[in-house]
Amino acid sequence: MGFLSSAILPGVLIGVLIYGMVKKVDVFDCFLSGASQGIKTSFSVLPALVALMTMVAMLRASGFFDLLAGILAPFTQAVGLPGELLPLAVLRPISGSGALAMFQSLLGQYGPDSTIGRMASVMMGSTETTFYTIAVYYSCTAVKIKKTHQTLPAALTADLTGFLMSVLTVRMLLGN
Repeated sequence: MGFLSSAILPGVLIGVLIYGMVKKVDVFDCFLSGASQGIKTSFSVLPALVALMTMVAMLRASGFFDLLAGILAPFTQAVGLPGELLPLAVLRPISGSGALAMFQSLLGQYGPDSTIGRMASVMMGSTETTFYTIAVYYSCTAVKIKKTHQTLPAALTADLTGFLMSVLTVRMLLGN
């Protein structure tokens, strides 16, 4: 099994080269063209990403997430979401790296086999960094998406559903 898994990537690359030779395609030229487009796309997305990361850092440093957690505590208690998970639920749609740091902190504090650790794990796997994804896709000029007004409400609803189902699933399957 070890040899097979380590041979997959070189096999795919060799297959692409052989297919290109059979179809008489200049594979190296196509590679260079794709790499050039990738660099252009990266530069077009960079300003939106810098703005997003700056905003997340400012919100964390200002205590906004703690304030929001306090305001939403009655709702989270009603649905069975432990208050310790609320900062993760608020941060996850905004910042993947911030949510990962929060997740690691929760696992370090409560352990991966605790109810909080399990709920946090399911939340991380069943939700998306919504604002990051929107910033990347909509700032890319190649995509040319025009009608964006329904994206954010739909995506945030999906995230909320993911958070609530994470709590429900862990409670149902593990009885906590």
